[in-house]
Amino acid sequence: MQGNGKCVIISAPSGAGKTTIVRSLLAKGLRLAFSVSATSRAKRSFEVDGQDYFFISAEEFKQRIARDEFVEWEEVYPGQYYGTLRAEIERIWAQGNCAIFDVDVVGGLHLKKIFGQQALALFVSPPSVEVLEHRLRSRGTETPESLKKRVDKAAHEMTFAPEFDAIVVNDTLEHACEEAHDRVKRFLD
Repeated sequence: MQGNGKCVIISAPSGAGKTTIVRSLLAKGLRLAFSVSATSRAKRSFEVDGQDYFFISAEEFKQRIARDEFVEWEEVYPGQYYGTLRAEIERIWAQGNCAIFDVDVVGGLHLKKIFGQQALALFVSPPSVEVLEHRLRSRGTETPESLKKRVDKAAHEMTFAPEFDAIVVNDTLEHACEEAHDRVKRFLD
């Protein structure tokens, strides 16, 4: 991709706190703009199209893949696609901002490979898989089957943490947000 803009990639297993950390960073006035991902999964009741995700059908997603409209994309679960639209990054850089991504681990590693030195990739890690399982269970949004699937996936994803530029352990949210802020501020200066 053209452009000399920078990117901040925040990746984590589901439930590790990455979205909360991204929101905290966006509130700090660091010239960051949220890169809205596209997904073919169903919109949850509290989500806003174009703000949380661009919600598109699996069929449209595949058409956009064929037209090379994605910087990166992935079929996270069968028939459930997630990706980063080229136009979204170009829009953010044209405004003089740094794109910040809230993406899963595989997506984060893809973005790191694509953007190289233009990107800071942070892995948000729960203190342990057990803590993560407790956090996901307390959300009350998972069935026993989906909880097991997410926990197993998280345990696998945590093995990729060393491939990121830095690991931020979310022991307490306040500490994790402060550490992420310090690292991002140094990268952008």
